[in-house]
Amino acid sequence: MRYEFRIAGIVSDTLASAFAELDRVRTKEQTLFFGTVIDDAHLYGLLTRFQALGLRVIEMRQLPV
Repeated sequence: MRYEFRIAGIVSDTLASAFAELDRVRTKEQTLFFGTVIDDAHLYGLLTRFQALGLRVIEMRQLPV
């Protein structure tokens, strides 16, 4: 499964390194992370990491294969 996560604000390189398994694209006001999510445990683990680092997920969606 491939997912996209829209994060409020610009995520620094230091914080982004906590998500090495995801690609990152910065926009003017958001940071997009996207990549393969192996299973539900991986998905919930990513969401927990975003939260633990104080990052606010604006949108999360599964991408077409």
